[in-house]
Amino acid sequence: MAAELFNKLQEEMKAAMKSGDKEKLSTIRMLISEIKKVQIDSKKELTDEEIISILQKYIKQRKEAYTQYEQAGRKDLAEKELKEIEIVQQFLPPPLSEEELIKIVEETIQEVGASSIKDMGKVVKAVMDKVKGRAEGSVISKIVKEKLS
Repeated sequence: MAAELFNKLQEEMKAAMKSGDKEKLSTIRMLISEIKKVQIDSKKELTDEEIISILQKYIKQRKEAYTQYEQAGRKDLAEKELKEIEIVQQFLPPPLSEEELIKIVEETIQEVGASSIKDMGKVVKAVMDKVKGRAEGSVISKIVKEKLS
């Protein structure tokens, strides 16, 4: 049984073909090929969580490319990267608000019994497992650091 998210990507690819949306089509094709590559390498069907992590990695790469294009003064290529990020974000779960994230961090600190900055790694890992791609690691680290300091 293929993951729901993978099926959704394939449906959106068909819709993009029919509507003639070349940008969306090429982005979704790239995502599907990334997912299939990981499936072949791992020799197993991927879960939605694993696919989400592939999409997040893809977005991170696009953001890095965007920054490089901006610094090089290539507005045309930077815009293309932003458009791809927008397309990929449609397939990710909605991000948590800062308030929701702070609440989860505080609960996790209580659960793991963290008391000092030395426990930061343990807390960040536990929070990452809970939010499963609905918040960036750097934001989680910042909040955990503030709470444990």
